[in-house]
Amino acid sequence: MNQSQYGDPFSQFAAMFQQYKLPGFDVAAILDARRKDVEALAEANQVAFGGIQALRDKQLEILRRALDEFQAIAQQFSASPTKPLANPTELVQKALHTALADMQEIAQKTQQTHTEAYAVVSKRMEEAAAELKSALERSQR
Repeated sequence: MNQSQYGDPFSQFAAMFQQYKLPGFDVAAILDARRKDVEALAEANQVAFGGIQALRDKQLEILRRALDEFQAIAQQFSASPTKPLANPTELVQKALHTALADMQEIAQKTQQTHTEAYAVVSKRMEEAAAELKSALERSQR
């Protein structure tokens, strides 16, 4: 979509509604508030997408590490199948410990992303409430 061809949709709506000149109805302010809402949602989506990318990267890191460890274990067992160099119980404990640490990190990243996205939307909701209050106070004067 070519942005210059279609222009700013909020400006187009403002121009369309300005022709009616309704008393006590500030079209520009209303459309500006909706523009800010859309911008806040876009920012929240960017935060969420960044979080998804971070989770993907962490999962790839976990997969690579697990494959490297599996390859190392397989090489150890193939080198001396009768007497392995490492204790299998220790290997399993180490793998479980690593998996639990990885799951905790993924949960923390997910929670952080949700918190950041919620903060963006919450901030905009507070701004919108303040704008509404201000508009009501102006209309009562």
